[in-house]
Amino acid sequence: MPEPRTVPLLQLIVDFILRVCFIWEVTMIASPLSGNVLGSIDDAFVVAEWRDAGCPAGPPRYIAPLHVHHADDEAWYVSKGTLRVLVGKDEVEAHAGSGVFVPRRTVHTYWNPAPAPVRYLLIMTANIYRLIQEIHATQSRTPDTLRAVFRKFDSELVESWVRIE
Repeated sequence: MPEPRTVPLLQLIVDFILRVCFIWEVTMIASPLSGNVLGSIDDAFVVAEWRDAGCPAGPPRYIAPLHVHHADDEAWYVSKGTLRVLVGKDEVEAHAGSGVFVPRRTVHTYWNPAPAPVRYLLIMTANIYRLIQEIHATQSRTPDTLRAVFRKFDSELVESWVRIE
């Protein structure tokens, strides 16, 4: 039979305090995601909360142009409102509580189909996040400039609704 192991009382107290403080600290450091991101360009993935105010009736006002990521998956989770996502040839309407996954090599875009606001989480790789940051930092958003930015991040702008194999 193994010898019983005794732990000094002070060590038990310190362990207890560290566990309580660690749990309390984790709870305290979590801030609202609203308008912010979790993760960075150095992480495997990034989660961002974004919003769209809505638009009047008419043709879709794309939040992103029709494009494809050759090596990266992307997903959306709608927390308020409705988001419509073109996934290859399929148009998917996601309401609050719904999610949409777009696998790599799939042509896609998305938009808010309603005049009401939509709030959603965008779950993306760090590569896609870097692409979005560079697009937002680009002064001249001509088609040629945007094509070059997309290519830099193993993505491309496309003009057809097909799945690239």
